[in-house]
Amino acid sequence: MISLTIDPKKIQEARKNASDIVKSLGWLLEDYSSVTIERTVLRLMGIDGADKDGAPIPNIIVEHLREKKAIERGAAYWIANAMAFKDLSAQEIANQVSKGELDLTQIEVQSPKKVFDILDKLTDKMLLHITKQNQFRKEAFKKFGPRKAPSVYVIVATGNIYDDVAQAKAASREGADIIAVIRTTAQSLLDYVPYGATTVGFGGTYATQENFRIMRKGLDEVGEEIGKYISLTNYASGLCMPEIAAMGAIERLDVMLNDAIYGILFRDINMKRTLLDQYFSRMINAFAGIEIQTGEDNYLTTSDAIEKAYTVTASQLINEQFAILSGIKPEKMGLGHAYEINPEIEGSFVYELSHALLTKTLFPDAPVKYMPPTKFASGNIFKTYAMNTLFNFIGGLTNQGVQLLGMMTEAIHTPHLVDRALAIENADYVFKAVKGLNEEISIKKDGFINKRANKVLDEASGFLKKVSEDGLFTAIENGDFADMPRPENGGKGLEGVFKKSSEYLNPFMDKMKAKLGL
Repeated sequence: MISLTIDPKKIQEARKNASDIVKSLGWLLEDYSSVTIERTVLRLMGIDGADKDGAPIPNIIVEHLREKKAIERGAAYWIANAMAFKDLSAQEIANQVSKGELDLTQIEVQSPKKVFDILDKLTDKMLLHITKQNQFRKEAFKKFGPRKAPSVYVIVATGNIYDDVAQAKAASREGADIIAVIRTTAQSLLDYVPYGATTVGFGGTYATQENFRIMRKGLDEVGEEIGKYISLTNYASGLCMPEIAAMGAIERLDVMLNDAIYGILFRDINMKRTLLDQYFSRMINAFAGIEIQTGEDNYLTTSDAIEKAYTVTASQLINEQFAILSGIKPEKMGLGHAYEINPEIEGSFVYELSHALLTKTLFPDAPVKYMPPTKFASGNIFKTYAMNTLFNFIGGLTNQGVQLLGMMTEAIHTPHLVDRALAIENADYVFKAVKGLNEEISIKKDGFINKRANKVLDEASGFLKKVSEDGLFTAIENGDFADMPRPENGGKGLEGVFKKSSEYLNPFMDKMKAKLGL
């Protein structure tokens, strides 16, 4: 197979530098929690719904405990204690709290055994459900055959979940392997998850548990029709990262956009909040067998793809180490990169081939997510279509895991069904045309492609070494990542971070850690 020549010691050094960065944050991940993590625990305990004003009940309970200065013990304890005292379900307790009929902190303290027995039953019930969803996915792939690589990844983004389903089914019939439902603009900045099915969104559709259920049902239907399991993608990112991961696990999503530092850089979400939330969200994804996808492509929307190529590699290595910490296996790490080199540069294709091969060399088992040219797409749809063809050529030649198809009308409007059909036709043609080519050609050890890949890796390793010495927070504050400086104690959501008490309980995290061998 086409491959690079890179000294394994270089790769080991780069990985060690990334590992040192992640390990230095153990104090945060072990000693702190967030309001989002507590809301996630409540949802996993079976609590759902919203009040008459649309406020999600998990939010109401967490705010209730914050007002009572009791959140440091964890939401799970207070709900289980009330259940033991009143002999009611978690949802019934939650409903009483949401109506102002119950103060969780005024209930008589029950015996630890009663509380722990309740938590054990609730935890085991939900984890069994998630395990069954994972098993269903595995059986479906056995029945219909594994997902091909590169997988054809297509986006729907109408704002209306029912229209999304219609478009997703059409794309599946055309040959899509993965359907991604883009979230409505700025949902990542909402510190709550809307409830129920939604039909109004801008630039995408709200991520809600009911919308997940509706789309999963639709894809299962078309999958049976065409004889293929269609994977479903959404976004476990933003201020509700672990909540959305939990909803995805419950409703059998297959892939989740889930980056460790994307929200810090590109959504100005506080770094402590983001790192805490990604830790638990990825643990949920690992337990559920959900593949994560990271957002390194975004670096190249703000930085030059040649000059700052090393930041993509560095971020991939950091994301890998955070994923390992949460129990995600290499075959479920959809680390990201993108073809965003200026097409006017001579040899742009050769640069990109080097970068793509470097990613596959560093992460051979990962279903790498390869993003299409968007920054340089224009109203000239024919040129954009040609750029997408070269993108598909590299994806097929280097056997990327997931090929997120470019649309020729990317720079003009939300793509129509026919645009999607043409994109799939393009990818199918190119993948067939280049099949076997990677076994017939080789890369010269002293040629530009190999030298360029080694240079990028050296720069990435040196950068990671500096970050490990300075500290990740300092590096981000300095704007070392994507030229986007963010303050350690600024950004959105910091007020939702708190230190755990010595009596803190999160039974889901404890049991997931045990099952994942963490």
